[in-house]
Amino acid sequence: MPARPVAPPAGGLGWANLGMDIVSVNRVRRLLAQYGETFFERMLTPGELADCRTADGLDVMSLCGRIAAKEAAFKTLRVRGRFLPWPDIVVRRSEGGWPLVELRGPAAEMARESGISEITVSISHDVDYAVAVAAPIIAPTPPVSSPPVSSPPVSSTPIEQ
Repeated sequence: MPARPVAPPAGGLGWANLGMDIVSVNRVRRLLAQYGETFFERMLTPGELADCRTADGLDVMSLCGRIAAKEAAFKTLRVRGRFLPWPDIVVRRSEGGWPLVELRGPAAEMARESGISEITVSISHDVDYAVAVAAPIIAPTPPVSSPPVSSPPVSSTPIEQ
C-alpha cells in the first residue's frame, strides 16, 4: 500500500490554512438555559456579548456565530498543543455589519509565528446551526533580490537575410 502524502507545513507562497467550524444552536441554548450568560463570559469579551445582546437577552444565533468564528479563526493558526485563547480572538461587527477578527495577546503571537498578519471570517446561520469559515492573510515577505540580468551584446553588423 503506498504511503499517504503529507501536507506541507504552513506558510510559503500561495499557502493558506482555512479554518471552519459548526456550532449547534440547540447545544448553545441548553448551555445558556443551564448556566446562564456567565458561562459565555469565558469565551466572549464584554464587547462581543454586547454585540450579541438584544432587548430580550443574548441572541442565540449571534452567539453561535461568534463561537464558530473564533474556533474557525483558531484553526487557521495550525498550532499544536495550544488551547484556543478565547478572549484573545475577538470577533467584532464592522460598520457594514460583516464580522472582523482582531487578534490579541497569545493569539496575535501564534499568528505571527505562523506568518499570518490577519484573519478574515465569514459567518452563516440557520435554524439549527451556525457555521464560520476563516482564511488567514499571510504576512507579506520582502521580495528576494536577484542578481541583475545582463543583456546580450548588441551587434553593430546588420544581419543578412
